[in-house]
Amino acid sequence: MTIDAHSFLPAAGTLRRALATTGGGRRVDELVPAAPELSPVAGTELSFADWVQPHWQVVQRFAARLVPADDRDDLLQDVLERAWRKRHTFDPARGSAQSWLLAVTADRARRFRVRARPPVALDDRRDAAAPTTDRDDDLVLRAAVALLSDRRRLAVELHYYVGLPIAEVAAVMGCADGTVRATLAAARAELRTTLAEQESQERAR
Repeated sequence: MTIDAHSFLPAAGTLRRALATTGGGRRVDELVPAAPELSPVAGTELSFADWVQPHWQVVQRFAARLVPADDRDDLLQDVLERAWRKRHTFDPARGSAQSWLLAVTADRARRFRVRARPPVALDDRRDAAAPTTDRDDDLVLRAAVALLSDRRRLAVELHYYVGLPIAEVAAVMGCADGTVRATLAAARAELRTTLAEQESQERAR
């Protein structure tokens, strides 16, 4: 199964507005083998699949942001296997199920990035002579986000593309709310610089 590369691009508008100022998918039970011995997740009375299912679309959307489309299903399978093995470590007193699952997703995505294709240079994204569209702008922004450090990119992806509030982002990243705000501020500053340099290069052509 593949994901339309543009299915999550509208979320870039939220990030663009912030810079200006200062998917469907397979169900969990299709990826987790059915087994009568599936026990409830720690602190709940739900089976693993029922526990994950309410958060599955968010996990899929996040996975689609972190790895190439060809690796997405492999990452999701890996996330579910890891979450199943570590389900006993989930502590509802320390955070939500969604935050825990997204943290697992971010952790498992690192091994896929090693073999991922290198990001396309910003000036290779479109023909400078061609008219600019919102989709072009979104692709340029996506390329700029890909150039951020892992920590800054993670904060941007979680807050602007997955739509998590600061507190949830902090829970996923394992840091304080203030650290997330500082990381996002630094990421926005870097993105403004990158995009301004790109615009300057295009005007010079």
